[in-house]
Amino acid sequence: MARRYSKKASKKVERAMHERKRGTLKSGSSGKKVKSRKQAIAIGLSEARKAGAKVPKKKSSSKKRSTKKK
Repeated sequence: MARRYSKKASKKVERAMHERKRGTLKSGSSGKKVKSRKQAIAIGLSEARKAGAKVPKKKSSSKKRSTKKK
């Protein structure tokens, strides 16, 4: 089975998690401190994508279901 995330991607996420723990990780546009673990992982993966690492595509945030009424 192939590895889903590259070593480069895991290093970026690891760095983001350490920064979050120290309280120095900040979000992109607003520049606020990141407190959420999930947000830190997302930032790490985003940076890895920009660096060209092997990272699976983002899942779409919401899938709308079409309900047909008869």
